[in-house]
Amino acid sequence: MSRIAVVPGSFDPVTLGHIDVIARAANIFDEVHVLVVHNPDKSALLPLAQRVSLLTASLRDAGLPERVSVHSWSMGLLVDYCTDVGASVLVKGIRSQVDVAYETPMAIMNRSLAGVETVFLLPDPAHAHVSSSLVRQVAGLGGDVAPYVPRVVAEYLSTT
Repeated sequence: MSRIAVVPGSFDPVTLGHIDVIARAANIFDEVHVLVVHNPDKSALLPLAQRVSLLTASLRDAGLPERVSVHSWSMGLLVDYCTDVGASVLVKGIRSQVDVAYETPMAIMNRSLAGVETVFLLPDPAHAHVSSSLVRQVAGLGGDVAPYVPRVVAEYLSTT
């Protein structure tokens, strides 16, 4: 039986911390669906299709195996996607206690709704301070985000 995990996120934009979590999930699970989701509580910098494209290129550049695939989801519950693809685990990167407080109720609800467990992975300390919103802010003010994002993302952000 294949162990399928889903790594969801807005990935607006994808950071090196995201790539780290996805790579480590790929070492644990047989198949990993990286799911770009629409978060109605956030206003996105990048359109959904652009986020999927940048994430796909970033994972390819990182040398991740083909069993790591990128998808998007903007309708229904996240656990509905998990059920549709046979995933029993969500993987979430946790940077701080604030993330734990935010993610814990959702993890409990996802388990209650569909039996989907959540696994929290801590970041590499080199990426623990980086968030997509911080990258957006630095890039928007003309700062260099290259140390925090994959090459293709840095190139894209420098031209927009």
